[in-house]
Amino acid sequence: MTRFTAFWVGRGARRLAIVPTFLVVSACGTSQPAEEVTADGTGAVSSAMWTGPTPQGDWTGAVEAMPLPDEGSFASLTQLTHGGTNAEAYFSAEGDRLIFQSTWPGVSECDQMYTMNLDGSDLQLVSTGEGRTTCGYHFPGSDLLLFSSTHHVGEQCPPAPDRSRGYVWGLFEYDVFTRDLETGEVAQLTNAPGYDAEATISRDGSTIVFTSMRSGDLEIWTMDPDGSNPRQLTDDLGYEGGAFFSPDGSRIVYRAFHPSTEEELADYQGLLAQNLVRGGTMELFVMDADGSNKRQITENGSSNFAPFFHPGGDQIIFSSNMGDPTGRSFHLYVINVDGTGLRQVTTDGFFNSFPMFSPDGSLLAFASDRGAPGPGEINVFLAEWQEGTSQ
Repeated sequence: MTRFTAFWVGRGARRLAIVPTFLVVSACGTSQPAEEVTADGTGAVSSAMWTGPTPQGDWTGAVEAMPLPDEGSFASLTQLTHGGTNAEAYFSAEGDRLIFQSTWPGVSECDQMYTMNLDGSDLQLVSTGEGRTTCGYHFPGSDLLLFSSTHHVGEQCPPAPDRSRGYVWGLFEYDVFTRDLETGEVAQLTNAPGYDAEATISRDGSTIVFTSMRSGDLEIWTMDPDGSNPRQLTDDLGYEGGAFFSPDGSRIVYRAFHPSTEEELADYQGLLAQNLVRGGTMELFVMDADGSNKRQITENGSSNFAPFFHPGGDQIIFSSNMGDPTGRSFHLYVINVDGTGLRQVTTDGFFNSFPMFSPDGSLLAFASDRGAPGPGEINVFLAEWQEGTSQ
């Protein structure tokens, strides 16, 4: 793991500033092509990469954090974001950058997509700043970013779902988009009515896997990198989503809820008709990349989600509330792909989720409310991973 030189600054004794990569922020504005100085001293537009605007505020920067003694898989821990709600931080194929979604007070009313270095520097807005975004990902070996957004159907944030029916998720009018980091161009890959989101990419960049409502139910689909050749992989009634490829691209891990009673079926279909889904009981499944050989790997009746393969391909890390009888506390767990060897990874905080290993397996990015000064704040953390034992 990269080591950071630090000195004490405000916001309490655990907040650090990083040298020499101290984050400098400026007001949001239209991004401009970089300029280079020619031989005669005049400014000329260069072929430098497109860069997004930086939001105003001290939102990112590496701060040392302390894992609890029983969090033995963490050799060290760093907090990268500070304030607001931050989640789904995923590594680039080179392992040197993260893309993540955030809602920061005074910056945006709902999630927008950002990228940053592993020390929290070079923060950039990479979505359009309109609508709501989710599920950002880096194309391997390419200057493209992938994310889902509602900006094409409205500039404003779609209204949050009514929680009078419990903890439900809104199935907004997402479509899948790319951002070209060389030109800044945003391109639309899907154009089906309803929900197209939760898109990730195989490590060789050949296939996108995503969740779609286009068949009338929430199923897992794949498509080519340009959005062509969509293929439906699941067809069981219920929600399937949150899919990621194995390192070799041969398998897909995902979460699913399949109604098993008439009451569950009526609830699921009633919510689906209102573009909602209940974020309750979900189990984890693995299937081959063509949708064959589906097999369930958890069976605990809890909310298991955000699964991701370890780079070795034999283990899966995920988030679950299985350890809390009230169902309110989520922690990270590791399990073998055959469903054996379950062990708990995190014990601090009440919400730990969206884990992703760096390509070489040395680092783990995840979202957590540990150390948050108030309810609702979730930050991105980076752990130096070791094959220790946890609770």
